[in-house]
Amino acid sequence: MAVDFEPKILAFCCNWCTYTGADLAGLNRMKYPPNVRVVRVPCSGRVNPQFILRAFSRGADGVMVCGCHPGDCHYSTGNYFTRRRFMLMRELLEFNGIDPGRFHARWISGSEAAKFRDTVSEVTKIVKELGPTTTNRKDATNRKDATNRKDATNRHCEERSDEAIQNGSGLLRDSIPRNDRSDNDE
Repeated sequence: MAVDFEPKILAFCCNWCTYTGADLAGLNRMKYPPNVRVVRVPCSGRVNPQFILRAFSRGADGVMVCGCHPGDCHYSTGNYFTRRRFMLMRELLEFNGIDPGRFHARWISGSEAAKFRDTVSEVTKIVKELGPTTTNRKDATNRKDATNRKDATNRHCEERSDEAIQNGSGLLRDSIPRNDRSDNDE
């Protein structure tokens, strides 16, 4: 682990509670590590697990999802969806080769500026101990190659279907066994 390592942490914060708490911490000039980058979302329930995976793949060392306390959601049930969704997130992270200790979900209300400060400090400390995210360039290249192959395959299929439409060949019709057809060509 590098001595000068400062983790990059992405925090998805609910507009109605946690973002307000973060703003209040700033207004009160509370000191906390500057490692966190806040992304304001309408509700913590709107944070798709793919956003978290993408954050890690783009170089984040840690990710936080922060929302209203259960029962206090501006949208009634958003944080319940968050809680259920992110109970499984740790398994998904492990499956993708990411240490689950890099992901944190917290409930912070708009009046809890001190809790936001303490949470950011705690998460920064934990992620700093874990060290930088190890991104395997070869895996990233393989994913990129796989995406390029998939795109090429899709283009090929589109070209073939366009060609079939232009030539009038019944590729789909010809793929159905004769006894299952209900056409009047015969």
